[in-house]
Amino acid sequence: QAQLVESGGGLVQAGDSLTLSCEASGGTFSAYAVGWFRQPPEKVREEVAAITWRAGTILYADAVKGRFTISRDIAKNAVSLQMNSLKPEDTAVYYCALSPTPGADFESWGQGTQVTVSS
Repeated sequence: QAQLVESGGGLVQAGDSLTLSCEASGGTFSAYAVGWFRQPPEKVREEVAAITWRAGTILYADAVKGRFTISRDIAKNAVSLQMNSLKPEDTAVYYCALSPTPGADFESWGQGTQVTVSS
């Protein structure tokens, strides 16, 4: 099974943009869907966006609609999260994971990448 690796995090100012990348190391996205999640300091992990691998159907959390864009590159086995108009409340560790079948829990979590937005 592919191991997921996130990259692209960093320290930015409010209003800036960042693009996160999730790549399948050692395999392919043999998944129904790939999702981005985040865990702010001292809070529970929450889903940010998800995309079905074959159809490209997309779902966003209300907090990021209109600001974040998820996309996939099938040839590169990668999923990206373009984050615009970042806010301090977007500060979190961002993870990607995959859901193997419709309705299945997300699994194969990456190690996470830190995003810090200063005001």
